[in-house]
Amino acid sequence: MHIDLNCDCGESFGVWVMGDDAAVLPHVTSANVACGAHAGDPLVMRQTVRLCKRFGVAIGAHPGYPDREGFGRRVLPMSAEELEASLLVQIGALQAVARAEGVSLRHVKPHGALYNLAAQTPVVAETIARSVAAVDPTLILVGFAGSFLITAAQALGLPVAREAFLDRGYAADGTLLPRDQPGALITDPVANLAQALQIVQQGTVMAAHGLPIPIEADTLCFHGDTPGAADRAVYLREGLRAAGVHVCGL
Repeated sequence: MHIDLNCDCGESFGVWVMGDDAAVLPHVTSANVACGAHAGDPLVMRQTVRLCKRFGVAIGAHPGYPDREGFGRRVLPMSAEELEASLLVQIGALQAVARAEGVSLRHVKPHGALYNLAAQTPVVAETIARSVAAVDPTLILVGFAGSFLITAAQALGLPVAREAFLDRGYAADGTLLPRDQPGALITDPVANLAQALQIVQQGTVMAAHGLPIPIEADTLCFHGDTPGAADRAVYLREGLRAAGVHVCGL
C-alpha cells in the first residue's frame, strides 16, 4: 500500500513570508511550487527548488490566477487564450529554474480558484491540460479525484494523479467545503492521520453530513502554510509508516 504526499510551497515573496518550507518539505514526497502569479517570486522559486533538491522531493509547478491580492482564490475573467498564455509562462519559468538547478519538473497542479474551477468546468480543464501538454506531455497533471481536469488530461494522453485532501473537509457531493464554512480546514494531527488512512485503506472519506463517500487517490495534499504544519507533517509520516503505508513520489 503506497501514496504520494504533496504540499503547496514557495508562496513567500519579497519580505512577506508564507509557511515554513524548510521544516515541512523533508516530510513530503512532492512539492507544488508557486510560479510567481498568485504567490512566489523568482528568488523564492529558486530557493524552493534548491530545498526540494536537497531533500529529494519531486518538484511540480503550482500555477494559478495572476492575483496576489486574492492569493489566487478568486476567479478572474480570463479568456481561454489569456489563461493558456499565463500558464505557459508560469510553468515555463519554474521549468527554467529547475533546469538551472540540475533537476526536472515532475508534475503540474493548478492552485486555488483555478484548481476548483477546472474540477467543474470542462473548458477550463481543457485549457489547463492543453497548456501542460504544450510545455511537456510527460508532466503528470494533478487534479481533484473524479474531476473534469482528470478526464481532460487523459483525453490528451497526459499522465494524471488523482488528488484527495487530508486536511480539508468534504461536502456530501464530494467537493471541498468552502473555506468560510466550519470544518473546512482540519488542523488536528490525529484527524489528519485518520482521514489520510481512511482514504488510502478504505477508499472513502467522511463527509460533513456524517457519512463516508467514495474517493480514489494517488496523492494526498497537506497544506504547509497552517500553524504547526511541520509538527503535523512529522506525526503524519510516522503514523502512515506505522500503519504500513509507504509514502513515495508519483
